[in-house]
Amino acid sequence: MSRNTSIDRWGGIVMNKQEHWERVYQTKARDEVSWFREHLETSLRMIENTGVGKDAAIIDVGGGNSTLVDDLLESGFIDISVLEISESAIAGSKDRLKEKASQVTWIAADITAVDLLESHYDLWHDRAVFHFLTDEEDRRKYVNVVMRSLKPGGHIIVASFGLEGPQKCSGLDVVRYSPESMHDEFGETFKLVESIGETHNTPFGTTQDFVYCYCRKN
Repeated sequence: MSRNTSIDRWGGIVMNKQEHWERVYQTKARDEVSWFREHLETSLRMIENTGVGKDAAIIDVGGGNSTLVDDLLESGFIDISVLEISESAIAGSKDRLKEKASQVTWIAADITAVDLLESHYDLWHDRAVFHFLTDEEDRRKYVNVVMRSLKPGGHIIVASFGLEGPQKCSGLDVVRYSPESMHDEFGETFKLVESIGETHNTPFGTTQDFVYCYCRKN
């Protein structure tokens, strides 16, 4: 059995990546997952600080049920895509946005296997997807997708667990990063512009150490 079909077990049932995340979003409310925040304030501030225009093509990778898309629309951004492996999560976000959902491009796909438009996006955002890629080959595929789809001079903001963060999340192993080790994954094509540490307060009264890295494609 390949690594993609044995990453998790729920009640003795072996699941692949998509099945795992479908189960998560079908069985848990938005505020019942550890990564829940009502608003992604750090992400929003970092996106604003890039200086991209309101017509910038932005993609939120692993958007889940995040309200980042809501807040970007409210701020006046007009070209937003949300990529998410779970169709249930996408359906939840569409229900929340109601008629505004039609203003968003929704992409149901695995980030390590998707074929995105070449040199299309001005800004790539990912909060808490990259750290689930424990296999080096999956990380290479992710970086290749970024390289192909992000415009020259484009911006990428990736948030993952920091060095003091959890070793597992949602029953899965994760990789923890420093700003330097995160930047090393993307290489010299990207310049590290800013990094921010954040202590995330989970809905369960615990804390998680996050690191946000903002890089620009040379």
